[in-house]
Amino acid sequence: MSLLTEAQTKTTAIIIVAIVIIAIIAGAAYYLSQKPAQTVTVTQTQTVTQTASPTTTTSPTQTVTPPKIKEIKIGLIEPLTGAHAVFGQEAKQAAELIIDVINNELGGIKNLGGAKLKLVVADAGETPEQAKLAAEKLVAQEHPPIILGAYISRMTAAVAEVTEREKIILVMDGLVDSLTEQGWKYVFRAAPKASAHGKSAVDFVVEMAKKKNLTIKKAAVIHEDSIFGTYVAQGAIKELVKYGIDYMAEAYPYDISDATPIVSKLMDYNPDVVISVPYFHDGVLIAKTIKEMGFHPMFIAGAGACGYTDPDSIKAAGEAVEWYTNTYSYNPARPTEWNKKIVKMFEERYGKLPTEAAGIIFYSLMVVKEALEKAAELHPEDPLNPDNLREAFLSLDLTDNNSIAAQLYPTGHIKFAPNGDNIYAGTAILQVINGEPHVVWPDPEPGIQPVFPRPDWPGAKG
Repeated sequence: MSLLTEAQTKTTAIIIVAIVIIAIIAGAAYYLSQKPAQTVTVTQTQTVTQTASPTTTTSPTQTVTPPKIKEIKIGLIEPLTGAHAVFGQEAKQAAELIIDVINNELGGIKNLGGAKLKLVVADAGETPEQAKLAAEKLVAQEHPPIILGAYISRMTAAVAEVTEREKIILVMDGLVDSLTEQGWKYVFRAAPKASAHGKSAVDFVVEMAKKKNLTIKKAAVIHEDSIFGTYVAQGAIKELVKYGIDYMAEAYPYDISDATPIVSKLMDYNPDVVISVPYFHDGVLIAKTIKEMGFHPMFIAGAGACGYTDPDSIKAAGEAVEWYTNTYSYNPARPTEWNKKIVKMFEERYGKLPTEAAGIIFYSLMVVKEALEKAAELHPEDPLNPDNLREAFLSLDLTDNNSIAAQLYPTGHIKFAPNGDNIYAGTAILQVINGEPHVVWPDPEPGIQPVFPRPDWPGAKG
């Protein structure tokens, strides 16, 4: 009995030890089976965080992606109504044509993946106040990075106040010298300034007189009394003084309605040549009055704003403007490939020769294209930033060999000084011959020579 009890006791002890060992092993197994799950969880959390970090702005390995620009708005502010609408309408026509060429023939802005230009237009009206309001409205509604305008210099100055404040590039077709003398940072002008037109008019008549062995002793300078007319007149007067020619100068209101007093003063002074600074209505009125009153000087030379010799003036004044000349910021007869092409396209589309207002827009818009291409090259991360655009404009050096814009320009060369003026600016002179405008200086059209002096000048009959 006692032996059996001892055996049972040993068996029981062994069973208990086995159970304890099994329990320990099971517990360890359970513990170990749970630990990998915790490790996976931590690893997954770390992986998600690392994946997200490159998208944050603080990552040192972040890559800047250039903005995708499909369309760039280009503003145009011109006098589309009122006394100067003839110029504004032609500028608008020219802008529409060049935008088509850039978008459809040249493939848009290639360095921006072929981004297209969209023209947004505003009417500058007849006063600086109207022009300023038009600029403010256009900027607020359309936000263009570049604006062109506004032909009439006093209205261009009003537009520039807005564009400069808003840091918008203004490519001006207003010519007054002072527009680039204000310390403005965001203005550019490819066209020649106003005083250059007065100088060219005088240089032309002096050169022609020498070729015909004629002497110019007295000259009269008449001009409308705006800031534009004044600057052009000053350029002419400075050149007359250089040549030692006596002169008289007379200003008149830009909205003149009776030119008789002006023409009477001219007849009393009896100059050899008249240098006249006309726009449209005043030019037509003065030419008709000169014809009606029988005033016959050696020559009448226009300077600036293309009155007298543009197709609309010829149509309005008829024979009264025969033999008149005027200086132009554009040469429609320049025999470069692209100039001939654009002139032909303009004539086919609008049925007339492109003149001053259209010509300035031709090369100005092509300069805009060049600047956008350069800005995309220099600053692909932010090409439309105003300071980046300004840098791009200042870096341009355009010639006939590398630029369509230069082929459209009278001198074939465009490069901007820090104040925004083209340091290679130049003009051309057109003359009405048999009722048609022709380029006669400095390089006459093939088969065309200037008519000088005027055939109705009494001295010509001798």
